[in-house]
Amino acid sequence: MSATETPTQQSVGTSTFAPPPRNGWIDHWEPEDPEFWESVGKPVARRNLIFSILAEHLGFSVWLLWSVSAALLTKAGFGFTPQQLFWLVAVPNLVGSLLRLPYTFAVPKFGGRNWTVISALLLVIPTLLFAFFVQRPDTPFWVFVVIAATAGFGGGNFASSMASINFFFPADKKGAALGLNAAGGNAGVAVIQFFLPIIVGGAGAFGLVKASQSGIVLERAGYLYAVLAVLAAVCAYAFMNNLRAAYSRPREQLAVVRYRHTWVMAFLYIGTFGSFIGYSAAMPLLIKINFFRSPIPSASIGINFVYYAFLGALVGSIARPFGGWLADKYGGARVTLGAFVAMILGTLTVYFTLTRLDTVPVPSPEKLAAWTKDPASFPGFSPEVVAAVNHNSDIFPFFLLAFLFVFAATGIGNGSAYRMIPAIWKTYAASAGPEGSQPRADAEAKSTKEASAVLGIVGAVGAIGGFLIPITFSSPWVADPVQATKSAFVVFTVFYVICLAVTWAYYLRPGSAMAKARV
Repeated sequence: MSATETPTQQSVGTSTFAPPPRNGWIDHWEPEDPEFWESVGKPVARRNLIFSILAEHLGFSVWLLWSVSAALLTKAGFGFTPQQLFWLVAVPNLVGSLLRLPYTFAVPKFGGRNWTVISALLLVIPTLLFAFFVQRPDTPFWVFVVIAATAGFGGGNFASSMASINFFFPADKKGAALGLNAAGGNAGVAVIQFFLPIIVGGAGAFGLVKASQSGIVLERAGYLYAVLAVLAAVCAYAFMNNLRAAYSRPREQLAVVRYRHTWVMAFLYIGTFGSFIGYSAAMPLLIKINFFRSPIPSASIGINFVYYAFLGALVGSIARPFGGWLADKYGGARVTLGAFVAMILGTLTVYFTLTRLDTVPVPSPEKLAAWTKDPASFPGFSPEVVAAVNHNSDIFPFFLLAFLFVFAATGIGNGSAYRMIPAIWKTYAASAGPEGSQPRADAEAKSTKEASAVLGIVGAVGAIGGFLIPITFSSPWVADPVQATKSAFVVFTVFYVICLAVTWAYYLRPGSAMAKARV
């Protein structure tokens, strides 16, 4: 069968594929046809998936660039408050969530390959701005907020990548494919949180890498990721394809906003992906606030966040394709419901560990200012501070295990929730007529395009959780940052209970159409 305008001989079992003409456009694509899939579709889909993962991975790394660098700014000479640092962590998530809508609509308009090239090149902007301004401690805070906002370009990459890959795979393989694509992207969070401290000269790798004697050099990370972004754009240009079958007008895509399930799934995705990205962004600062004290750069006590901050994103990323696989096998709604049960149990456990922490005495702002000005005047940690920090450090393993359990649940929920969307729209198409009829075929073709649009809208709304979670942790209306953290986990637990109820009511309630379809 022909995969492009240029006829190419294909036979079942072969993997050769002539490079498509016309700037990478493929005009004929039928992944639901078993013969087409085995002879033509599978190798092309896999190749596009690989390079989509690469670009999305770098996008996530840039998106979460500030999640770990914000916690290192004090060592680089910046005097921002914990509330200000949480804003630097949160703003990229807000911008990234808003960009996901136009990024989704860009795929049918410009092509998945073409937009991957553009979106990868856009990452050069936040990385070079980061590299320039982290060398200037006198830069006003509002400038850093603007720079952090540009990192949101990386958050938009997820929506366009998922919308593109959704077209390449048949329905029974979408869960695993979308799960792998998303997991590869999500892993970018863990990679940036693990390697950035090492790259810039800080300690890392559980203490195996010692801090550089020359101090923190944050700009290295910006320059490195600018180069990697260009590399991803070149790879996308050389190895990816656009699908003519994915083409549609923005008006056709926006039509999905009238479906009730678009907004139900968007709400649930706030609970799954919003939690993953929000917790990933906030975890470095959470560990630093609750388990670490360093009044001057040369003196510290407690748990060093750079050793552990990446673990949450790593666990959540690994769990995501597993959630897609489980959803393919048992149904996305059942797996999503189980994920919310696990998240409720996990957040309650995290809250309990935080209630066991001792209050660490905090020196007055005047003393902190004097020690910062003259580090030699720092008298050392008082016995009360040492005792409290040591006690809290003993609790940290329980806090970490509980938090990693939550991350695993969010990853599974991410994979299963995204698998639900193509299944929901396939159920819509099934009502158009008997299998094999023309109305049914037309409805199924339409449902694939609509499902991709929904993936983008759901991803955009869900990512807002990445903004709300750090802001809730900073809670400017709560004077004590530790108390604000505990209150936030109570709020999150209540929200997950609501998400659980919504999942059951819409997708698992006996007798409902979606429950019968095993969405």
